[in-house]
Amino acid sequence: MKRVDFSNGRIFQNILLSAIPLLVAQLLNLLYNIVDRIYIARIPSVGMDALGGIGLCFPLISLITGFTNLYGSGGSPLCSIELGCKNHPKAEKIMNTSAILLIATGFVITCLGWMFCSPILRLFGASDQMLTYAWPYMMIIFSGTIFSMFSVGMAPFINAQGFSYIGMLCVIAGALINIVLDPILIFVCHLGIQGAALATIIAQMISALIAFSFLKSKKASLKLDFKEIRQFSWDIARKIIGLGSAAFTMQLTNTLVQIAGNFQLSVYGGDLYISIRTVIASITQIMDTPVHAMSEGASPVLSYNYGARNGKGIRKGIWIMAAMGISYTAAAWATIMIHPAFFISIFSDDPSMVNMAIPALQIYLFGYVFQSLQYAGQTVFKSLNRKKEAIFFSLFRKVFIGIPGMFIMPLLFTNKALGVFAAEPVSNVIGGLACFITMLIVIMPSLKKLDSSGLENRKSEYNV
Repeated sequence: MKRVDFSNGRIFQNILLSAIPLLVAQLLNLLYNIVDRIYIARIPSVGMDALGGIGLCFPLISLITGFTNLYGSGGSPLCSIELGCKNHPKAEKIMNTSAILLIATGFVITCLGWMFCSPILRLFGASDQMLTYAWPYMMIIFSGTIFSMFSVGMAPFINAQGFSYIGMLCVIAGALINIVLDPILIFVCHLGIQGAALATIIAQMISALIAFSFLKSKKASLKLDFKEIRQFSWDIARKIIGLGSAAFTMQLTNTLVQIAGNFQLSVYGGDLYISIRTVIASITQIMDTPVHAMSEGASPVLSYNYGARNGKGIRKGIWIMAAMGISYTAAAWATIMIHPAFFISIFSDDPSMVNMAIPALQIYLFGYVFQSLQYAGQTVFKSLNRKKEAIFFSLFRKVFIGIPGMFIMPLLFTNKALGVFAAEPVSNVIGGLACFITMLIVIMPSLKKLDSSGLENRKSEYNV
């Protein structure tokens, strides 16, 4: 697969060339997470309890992902903008600063996780029984935090250079290793849930090694250089964190929603409904992956054209991304609604559990199409360095609508556990429409001004 040339003006082609390797990589990344859960759910006698324990770990894993996005999603648009300005030294400095932040934060999270894992899981609603599965799994996952954060956080910088297929290779290698090791460590070596966690961090180590090797190679146009530690720029770090706060806030709000959802379900449904929520979260992860890949594939294209002062290219990219997202989410929603039992049975073949999960899944995914509008709006704000709008709409959908909805909607349902699931479509419809419409009102008029200014008049906003 050839390197993507963002300067050639072929917006649709560049989005596809960026998005397809990302889609393959993210599907495989999702695959080995899903495989973990499928195997865990089938551990004799304790499978569903163990799966519920994994569900309680999701907020912590989401928090790790949030810090990864803080630096990866914060630095990569700035890097792409500088590449569009033909300022390679500044783009390289941004990348190296992000790498240092990823590694340092990963080390801190590992230490804190080892120290406070048990009380945090208790805070998230873990019962004594659930804690016996969640604690050993999460302790091992914490051990691989640095590798996970580096491989995932540096992938956007590899994509920004036009080498999205390298990012795909990182994940393919990790996914294959995880899939092979899972049954060996879980069942053959009788390590159970700890075996699943070990397979995951070994895969993350391999992915991190591939990313590191590429960024140190001659092929990379932006080189990884840890000598930057001595020349660390807090000014650049602040800009990375400022823009990345949008992605971090989005992930943090997801964490808060997971905590609130688990708490409410522990009140209204017990451990079984927490396990059902874990299954539904796994299904929605599968559904979200393609639209997320489309958005992430469009991001470097939008940022590069913003740096190059190409307003027409940005407008075209926005409409292409939105059309692709709406078409996909509509088709995915229809498929799930027609065959809900099939998707649930991937994780559990217990007939009573499947029957209880079907109405919860149908309610949860009602209005799913509107989530593509949220993705599109957030991606545009992030890619064009509009951090205030990006942060606001991250909070708006989840914190201002989603979490209150989990406490209000159960009051409207006879089965109050189903009311907890009903908060999701409400937040999707209101949040998605508000984000996308605001993006059109705020961004579209400003793009016309870009067309009248040339690249020679472009002054970088990130000079040190």
